[in-house]
Amino acid sequence: VLVAVVLAACTTTNPQTMTGATPPAAARILIVEPDVQLSILNASGLQEPRADWSEAARTGLAEAFATNLRTQGHTPAAFSAVNNMDGRVGQIIRLHEAVAFSIFFNTYAPGGKLPTKASGFDWTLGEGAAAIAAASGTEADYALFTVVRGSYSSGGRMAMVLVGAALGAAVPMGGQQMYTSLVDLRTGQVIWFNFASAGSGVDMREAAVAQTLVEQLLRSAPL
Repeated sequence: VLVAVVLAACTTTNPQTMTGATPPAAARILIVEPDVQLSILNASGLQEPRADWSEAARTGLAEAFATNLRTQGHTPAAFSAVNNMDGRVGQIIRLHEAVAFSIFFNTYAPGGKLPTKASGFDWTLGEGAAAIAAASGTEADYALFTVVRGSYSSGGRMAMVLVGAALGAAVPMGGQQMYTSLVDLRTGQVIWFNFASAGSGVDMREAAVAQTLVEQLLRSAPL
């Protein structure tokens, strides 16, 4: 029942893959610490960041990615982004944020198609991405990057939703958006990207829900 509810409330759209970039069996893959920011949506519509919620989701997602990769026969390793934001590695992590946003905007935003990306899937972080593999000490060949932003409604917000429904007015509830990319650390090439959105009923702070979300998100990945 839990899986059915999560899948019904979570949608993934148009995953992007670079042709011919499938990682080999037993690939060494870094799981870069997911960048998660979750907030509580209060009655007035303001979002207040919740560090405990973000940490719970971050931990659950990282463990779910590791489990999924092991199931696929790969060798996962954790990489702390927070502890590696200085120097060249920090620059590459920030560059990925910019590139990933551009991929999202180009692929999913209405009217967001970039003139220079009219066809195909060709995005890269450059050869400097190898610095992440070196910093990890694992000789990893690939890295998974994940970004999550979202909110959950407070009790007061839920009350506003009910009042709005009674009056025939739509009051937005919380929701989450997440995207994940797979990067070849030897070349810096982004070889796969996927985006998912979930409604307020999907609680990725729960480990079982995080596992189901990751399974759906990676279903199209070349792993």
